[in-house]
Amino acid sequence: MTLSNVLKQNDLQKSGVGGIIIDMDYEPAENTFENQRHKMVEQDLKGRGIGEAGVLSAMRRLAREEFVPAAYKSQAYADGPLPIGMGQTISQPYIVGLMTQELRLNNFCEVLEVGTGSGYQTAILARLSKRVWTIERFSELSAGAQAVLGRLGINNVEFYVGDGSCGWPEKRKFDRIIATAALPEIPQTLIEQLGEGGIIVAPVGESGSQELVVGVKKEGKLIERVVCGVRFVKLIGEYAFEE
Repeated sequence: MTLSNVLKQNDLQKSGVGGIIIDMDYEPAENTFENQRHKMVEQDLKGRGIGEAGVLSAMRRLAREEFVPAAYKSQAYADGPLPIGMGQTISQPYIVGLMTQELRLNNFCEVLEVGTGSGYQTAILARLSKRVWTIERFSELSAGAQAVLGRLGINNVEFYVGDGSCGWPEKRKFDRIIATAALPEIPQTLIEQLGEGGIIVAPVGESGSQELVVGVKKEGKLIERVVCGVRFVKLIGEYAFEE
């Protein structure tokens, strides 16, 4: 994967919550959502290097169309972001798969998600971990995500509306942290809530483009590596970007 491919983007993708790794030559398939979901897993995930069995299984089973507004359901399995309201988007399937794979989840993990959005990433995390705590700035999006997850019977998630850059409002440690909006740097507030040996995955950089960073906490400090270049909408908050 080259950086030039990673950073291609159209106007819709520039305004979306989800990071995007592009090359979308997609035409809506005239078949069932189940078939489209299978195609997504085989071509957009496995075909591009997502090999973690748990991630593939979760994304094969989860109905992505449930998280997409009615006007865009026919495009639910396109490998690109889609609008979900409030100027935000549901991330493209590939970036969801990539970030989830980098978290190296297991059934014992307690996960903090910064940026609930549509709740699709939240649901994937919930299927692969013990429990998820998720923070969303927009109450309307949080309420919508809660409704969908409730309808799907996913009940191991705690929701909070507020500033995600401050971390979870109660003092606690998490095994994994994921940010679904860009940070100028990983704030100390999140590092402090990451347990020793824990993993954080976040897009880090300026508002125009960022690097997808994976950090492992060792002896209180993050050991970071860069996965690829991406573009995410900015995280607005006290320890992130100004509005």
